[in-house]
Amino acid sequence: MKHLLAALLLLATLPALAQPRPIPRSTLPGIGTDDPRRPVDGTVAPWRALGRVQLEIGGRCTGTLVAPRLVLTAAHCVVSGRTHQLVQPGTVHFLLGYRQGEFVAHARVASFRIGPGYVPATGGPAAADWALLTLETALPADRVLPLLREAPAPRSALMLGGYQQDRPEVLLADTGCRALGLSRQGGEPVLMHDCAGTRGSSGAPLLAQAPDGRWGVAGVASRVQVDVALGQAVPAGSVGALP
Repeated sequence: MKHLLAALLLLATLPALAQPRPIPRSTLPGIGTDDPRRPVDGTVAPWRALGRVQLEIGGRCTGTLVAPRLVLTAAHCVVSGRTHQLVQPGTVHFLLGYRQGEFVAHARVASFRIGPGYVPATGGPAAADWALLTLETALPADRVLPLLREAPAPRSALMLGGYQQDRPEVLLADTGCRALGLSRQGGEPVLMHDCAGTRGSSGAPLLAQAPDGRWGVAGVASRVQVDVALGQAVPAGSVGALP
């Protein structure tokens, strides 16, 4: 297993190693001209619930531990870029607390469930772009984040962080963004926000504060605008019931 994980991490970092200079911001969708993202400490709440979703065929996203054996991410994160079909669950790994090749815990995915009506070949609709990954083994329960089933009101404070294309080895986050409200796509709600996040932050949690002040998952990052910090997320209330 250690050899497999080492190979996966090497595969994931090869593109970065092959490009010695930073990726120009102009090539990164979802950021805009002023980049507010900063590294955050993955050992403290709420960031300690995040980890990297890693495919054996190559490719990575961000995921959130929402129960000891459940990880929430985007449905398109478990789709093969070559075949445009769902990958086999056993070829997906979750690396909790990943940072620069090290992680707190690892688990292989035993099965997963995606949003009803999601079509892997087309990558939509956005309102169904969520996946619940069931892990083979339980991970630390004290790192779990709750799902906030009520959508945050417009202008509510949000945060978005993940393992992004330009800095895939650390958690980068926009900690000062806002909810813009709900829109409807095909009759289903999509949560709009102005958080900065680019490729690799797919599946990341859109974090909001519950009435008691604790952070929880308000949505799952799905897609972004090309040249500005605007994005869409699946509201946590649309995610199916946890087993």
